[in-house]
Amino acid sequence: MAEAHSAVAFSFAITHEGWDVNFDREVLNLVWQSGIRSWKKRFARFMNSVHNGVYPAHLWTLWITMCITSAIHFSGYKVPYDLVTKVMPLLPGSCVRWQLIGSMLAAMGLWLSVIFTMRYMLKLLLLYKGWMYESRAKGSKPSTFTKFWLLVVRVFSGWNTPKLYSFQGSLPKLPLPALHDTMTRYLRSARPLLDEDNYKKMEGLASDFENGIGVKLQRYLVLKSWWSSNYVSDWWEEYVYLRGRSPLMINSNFYGVDTIMMDTDKGQAARAASAINSCLHYRRLVERQELQPILIQGLVPLCSWQYERIFNTTRIPGIETDKIQHWSDSNHIVVYHKGRYYKVIIYKGRILKPNEIQEQIEYILNDASEPLPGEEKLAALTAGERTTWANARRVYFNTGVNKISLDTIEKAAFVVTLDDVPYEYDSADPTKLDKYGKTLLHGKGYDRWFDKSFTLCIGSNGRLGFNAEHSWADAAVMSHIWELVLCDDTIRNRYENDMKIKDVTPPTPMRLKWDMKSDCQSVIETAVVSANNLIADLDLKIYVHDAYGKGFMKKAKVSPDAYLQMALQLAYYRDSGKFSLTYEASMTRLFREGRTETVRPCTIESSEWVKSMDDPKISTEERIRLMQAACVTHQKGYQDAMCGKGIDRHLFCLYVVSKYLEVDSPFLQKVLSEPWRLSTSQTPHGQTGRIDLKKHPKCISAGGGFGPVADDGYGVSYIIAGEDVLFFHISNKRSSNQTDCHRFADHIRDALADIKSMFVEPPKQNGKA
Repeated sequence: MAEAHSAVAFSFAITHEGWDVNFDREVLNLVWQSGIRSWKKRFARFMNSVHNGVYPAHLWTLWITMCITSAIHFSGYKVPYDLVTKVMPLLPGSCVRWQLIGSMLAAMGLWLSVIFTMRYMLKLLLLYKGWMYESRAKGSKPSTFTKFWLLVVRVFSGWNTPKLYSFQGSLPKLPLPALHDTMTRYLRSARPLLDEDNYKKMEGLASDFENGIGVKLQRYLVLKSWWSSNYVSDWWEEYVYLRGRSPLMINSNFYGVDTIMMDTDKGQAARAASAINSCLHYRRLVERQELQPILIQGLVPLCSWQYERIFNTTRIPGIETDKIQHWSDSNHIVVYHKGRYYKVIIYKGRILKPNEIQEQIEYILNDASEPLPGEEKLAALTAGERTTWANARRVYFNTGVNKISLDTIEKAAFVVTLDDVPYEYDSADPTKLDKYGKTLLHGKGYDRWFDKSFTLCIGSNGRLGFNAEHSWADAAVMSHIWELVLCDDTIRNRYENDMKIKDVTPPTPMRLKWDMKSDCQSVIETAVVSANNLIADLDLKIYVHDAYGKGFMKKAKVSPDAYLQMALQLAYYRDSGKFSLTYEASMTRLFREGRTETVRPCTIESSEWVKSMDDPKISTEERIRLMQAACVTHQKGYQDAMCGKGIDRHLFCLYVVSKYLEVDSPFLQKVLSEPWRLSTSQTPHGQTGRIDLKKHPKCISAGGGFGPVADDGYGVSYIIAGEDVLFFHISNKRSSNQTDCHRFADHIRDALADIKSMFVEPPKQNGKA
C-alpha cells in the first residue's frame, strides 16, 4: 500500500459536493526537484558545449575582442581587413547602434577565424606521432624536433583548462594504411606460424588479393575514411559485438577485482555504500565534463568518446542484432540480493552520502521477503543466447508490470549485486582467489545483469568487484572508474564517525514487481541450464607472481609489456609445443573515436628467442641479444598499432566491404578464420593520478580477466601491480584436452624465472646484460 500511495502524486474526482482533490506534497516535491535537476543539467551541457566549441580559447576573449574592435572603429581607425566597413552595407542602417552591431559582427568573425585556425593547427600537430617511436629509457632525451613540437602543442592547448570532451574536435581521424603496407606486415607476422609450403601459398593468396579485388575494396574504405570520423569503430561495434548471437557471459563480458593486498574490516553494507557513492560522483564528473581527459606526457590527449556510455546504459537484445541504449539521466540504481530486485533512489536534492546509502543497503540485507516466481533466476536470460533473450523479452516483458520492472533495471545508472558468498584472498590457499575471479566473471549465472554497462558486485565480507559488458567501451575505460572507486575507499574518510550524520532521510528501497507465468519461467529455467553448462566448462586461474615485478624489468632495460609478452610466448610454446596466433589488445585512442587494435606478439624474432631458451647450444649472451631484438620488434608493433598502422582492423574492414559487395576473397576468408588461441591483454592503472603508490603500495587492483576466445585456447589478462607484483588471470575451457590454465600458470612462473636468471647470470666474458 505504501508503494501504491507514493506512486500517485495528484488525483481528483467530481462528487455531488463538488471537486475532490488529493495530492502528495512529498511526491510533488520530488517531481519538482527532478525538473530543476533536469534543467540544471541541460544548462550545464549547453555551457560545456560552448566551452568545448571554442577550446582552446576562452569565451571571455570574444567579449574583449568585441570591445577592442568597437573602440578601434569609433576612434576613427580601421579594424583589420576593414571588416566593419564591409559589414555595414549589409545592415539596415548606419546609425551608432548599427555601427556598434557591425563592429560586434566583425569582431565575432575575426574571433571565430582565430579560434578555428588554432583548432585546425592543433589537429595538424596531433597528427605527428614521431614522439611515440623515440626511446623512453632512463637518461634518453627527445629529439630536437620533438621538443619543438611539444612546445608548440603546449602553446596551442595550454590557453585553457580542458574538459572531458574539449579535445574531441581537435583529434585527428584514424589514418587508413596503404594496402601494400598492411599486406607486408601481415605476411611478416604469419611467417613464424607457417611452414615453407603453407607460407608460399599464403604469399600467393596475398599477392592475388593485393593486385586484384583488394584494390577495389581499398577504394571504398578510402571513401569511408574521408566521410566518417573513424573508419573502424562503428563496424567494429556492430559486427564484432552487437551482431554476435552467442552468450555475453564468459564469452564477452569481463571482470575486475578489488585491492586484495589491503585488508578490509568494513561490512558488506558499508563497503557497498562507499563504492556506490564513488560511482555516482564519478558519473557526475562525467556528466559535467569535469573529469580531466587523459593526457600522455601531460600534453597528448586520448579520445574520451567512450566515457559517455559508462552509466545509464544497457545493451538491448534483438533478433538479429542488439543495440546499445543510453539514457541521459537516471536517479536510481537497481540492487539484487537473494533473488530479489530493488529500485533504490540515490538522489534527493543531491547525491546521497555513503552513510545514507548504507541505510538503504542494510534495509535490503535485513529484508526477509521471498523472491517472486521467476524473479530469482531472471537474469539468466541475459547470460544466454541473444536471440532467445530477444524473443522472451518481446513475448513476456513487452507490457504490464514486467515491462515496468524491466525498464527500471535497464534505465538504472548501474546494477549492484549483494552476493551471499565472501570474496577471499589467501596466499596460503590460491584456490580462494580463483573462486573470487569465477564469481565475478559469471557468478551463479543468474545474479548479474549481463546486459548492463556494469554490475557492481559486493561479497558478503565487504570485498568488491565488477562485471562489465564489452560493447559500449573497452576495458581501459572501465578500469579508470574502478581505479577511482578504489582510491576513494583508501584516501577519503568514508567510514569516520562524522559520516554518520544524515541531512536527509534516504528513500526506502522498493521491490520490483513481476508477473511471470509458467511458460515464462520455463524459458528462464532453460536459460539457467545453458548458463550452467557454460560455467561448468570454464576453468580460471589467478596467478600471483611476487618473485619480482616491473622494477627488475626496468633494470634489464626492457619494456615491461614486451618482457611479459615474451614470457607468455615461451610459456605457450612449452605448453603446446608450437607457436600460435597471439592477440594483444592495444588502443587507438590517439585518434577520434578510436577503440582497439591488435598487436601480434608472435613474431620472427620472438620465435627465434623462444627456441633458443631450450637449446643448450645457445649461449646466455646470444639469448639476451635475441630477446632484446624480440622486445624491440614487439614494441615497434605496439607503437604501430597505436598510430593506426595495425594489421587486423584494416583487414576486418576490407572483409566487411567485401560482404557488402557480395564478393569472395580466399585471402580474407583464410585470415579472418584463423583462431586466436592465445588472447592477451594488459590492464592499465595509474590513469587517475590520485594515488601515491609509494605511500599506498597495496592500493592497486589485482586486475581482471575474461574468458578464452578460442575453444582450444587461453585468455590471459595481466596487470603490473607496482614494482614487485604481477597478476595473471588465465582462463580456458575444460572441454579442451589441449589446455589447462593451472598448467599454463606453472609455465608462466618457470618462464619468468628463466628470463630473470638469464639476465642475472650473464656470461663472465660479457659482464653485463
